[in-house]
Amino acid sequence: MTDLTTSDLTTLGIAEAGRLMARGELTSTALTEAFLARIDTVDRSLSSYVTVTADVALNAARQADMEMKGGLRRGPLHGIPIGLKDIYETAGIKTTGHSHLKIDYVPAIDAETVRRLKAGGAVILGKLGTHEFANGAMTSDQPFPPVRNPWSTALQPGGSSSGSGAAIAAALCMGAMGSDTGGSIRNPAGYCATAGIKPTYGLVSRCGIFPLSFSLDTAGPMAWTTEDCALMLDVLAGYDPNDQASARAPKVDYGAAAQRPIKGMRIALARSWYEGPKGRLSDDMAAGMEEAVRVMRDLGATVEEVIFPDIRDYHICGRVIITTEAHAIHRRDVIERPEKFGYTTRRRFQLGAFLSAEQYLSALRFRRKLQQETREAMRGYDLVMTANQWGPPEGFEDPAPIFHFLGKPSLSMPFNVTGQPAAAVCCGFDAQGLPLAFQLAGRAFDDASVLAAGSAYERATPWRSHRPKL
Repeated sequence: MTDLTTSDLTTLGIAEAGRLMARGELTSTALTEAFLARIDTVDRSLSSYVTVTADVALNAARQADMEMKGGLRRGPLHGIPIGLKDIYETAGIKTTGHSHLKIDYVPAIDAETVRRLKAGGAVILGKLGTHEFANGAMTSDQPFPPVRNPWSTALQPGGSSSGSGAAIAAALCMGAMGSDTGGSIRNPAGYCATAGIKPTYGLVSRCGIFPLSFSLDTAGPMAWTTEDCALMLDVLAGYDPNDQASARAPKVDYGAAAQRPIKGMRIALARSWYEGPKGRLSDDMAAGMEEAVRVMRDLGATVEEVIFPDIRDYHICGRVIITTEAHAIHRRDVIERPEKFGYTTRRRFQLGAFLSAEQYLSALRFRRKLQQETREAMRGYDLVMTANQWGPPEGFEDPAPIFHFLGKPSLSMPFNVTGQPAAAVCCGFDAQGLPLAFQLAGRAFDDASVLAAGSAYERATPWRSHRPKL
């Protein structure tokens, strides 16, 4: 077995660790023990985990070692330690949604995604912190402390897949599951300098994941590299008859797609979304975007500025849908047990009561119009490229702004409204050493092109060698 320190082991990528295990140079048990030791040492300052399942993880790791020693290879995640956002139901393990309402809830069965991960040999390290029911904020009236950003613990890690982003950046798991309704995979990925993809709506099952918005919720992977996200998606993607939104899409080798060159690829740059009266990027973020465009062109892609519908149209449309559907899901509990919710979460859910059926249906019709106009703007292009965030991570506020979405429009919302696959890709750091990121989005069910372009950018730049100092 290779002679690697705990730090060496926990900063391996999924692809690299898989190769070492396949050659018999590394065991899943050694890898899992290294992560558990690092969680015990480091996570007290970050609070990325709400539940660590050490015994379960070690048993799964030993099982994986026995199988691999016997010649059985389940796939790219066999023996790989990962974490789960705590809205993914896990049999026999508490799934709290970061809420007092579910603080003692122990599901009887796994979410479909968790079942697929386990069938693929993944080792589940535990459950990761989130915003309450993927919608609230990190506030002091919730059952767990707020997750901290590993690049600076005074700053937010982004939400709502906060624990997932922080744990990956801090080398406390090799990959993690997040969910994305209005940017909740891409926001923490960008703020924590990790990779993360919101797959095409319908590509990954949501069965057994706490819902927020029926028509927007998307489950997806987060990891240190885009290639590792691709390997996770190979295990996760596929039709599930128990999810009404699940699609019968052709099988794709996403891991192989992540190795593809991008010469000849055509990319539409949505510059108008982040330059103009609705808001401007920080100076460092703007410089990072321009440099990222240059890198993509150097890799052989054509990048041309294209005008899309106004960013505020996507933002408002998505917010009306989320607010209405979230209220429908949580209405009874908010009425009967309001004290079980954090104040900020409760007020956000209550807002949906003031939206009429006419307004909701208008938003759904407008969504269809935006989908059509986006497709038309993409005619002749493979991908869309735009900023992932307005600037570096922000500080904590307690109480948090209740209606945070009344500020600048969300740069991630367009691809929730359209259902397209979209990934966050780290494009460097600002003058204070804080993460910056851009987005790549593809046509529906062309997640492979998104992964190819993100991976090509990462291979051509030095950012994956930068880790936070803890």
